[in-house]
Amino acid sequence: MKFYRARQQIEAITFDLDDTLYDNGPVIRRTEAETMQFLRQYHPAMADIDAQEWRDVRAELLARDAEICHDVTAWRHQALYCAMLRRGLPEEQARVGAEATMQHFAHWRSQIDVPQETHDTLKLLATRWPLVAITNGNANPDLIGLSDYFQFTLVAGRDGRSKPWDDMYQLAAERLQLPLAHILHVGDDLTTDVAGSVRCGMQSCWINLRAGNLMQIGDSRLLPHMEISQLASLTLLR
Repeated sequence: MKFYRARQQIEAITFDLDDTLYDNGPVIRRTEAETMQFLRQYHPAMADIDAQEWRDVRAELLARDAEICHDVTAWRHQALYCAMLRRGLPEEQARVGAEATMQHFAHWRSQIDVPQETHDTLKLLATRWPLVAITNGNANPDLIGLSDYFQFTLVAGRDGRSKPWDDMYQLAAERLQLPLAHILHVGDDLTTDVAGSVRCGMQSCWINLRAGNLMQIGDSRLLPHMEISQLASLTLLR
């Protein structure tokens, strides 16, 4: 554990989910592959859709509405609907198809292998402090066995703009009824988690899963209060 800034008393801890509490890469790759296969089999008109067309539809939606990026689930749902319309499906069939594809996506998105270290660490920390999950993604703690550790979960889109915007950080402090300075946010991303939380007045812990040097990483904008390389190190905090 390395320290870069003076610590204040910690009265609660907030956590990013993806790539902080588990490796998100494998489940995302599997989910995208399974979802694309489902989409191609849903209707003959979708049989040859490819990843590039899917990216193009998403980019077009973003160009029309920049705010859609804050809700990745709504963005995906709308992109599915638009892709089906572009392929000639009637509106109702496209609506039903988009919903069915999203349900298929949600199933595979929840097939996450959460390490035992994560369970053990969160279980112990939850006896010391209130814990909160703050995510830009669409993983559901209820479905991956993590919800019992958290007082509540904040999700971008539903609960405000995505990190590094401070909407969810501020909302966490309000719901916890604690000053931002006494909340520690833990995350793997130097922009959304570290810079976002520090700028809004929280304490920040960067979990360094790259085995890289903080001083030499290009997206390092603001120093965290502390750096760890494994989640269990947090159990040393008092």
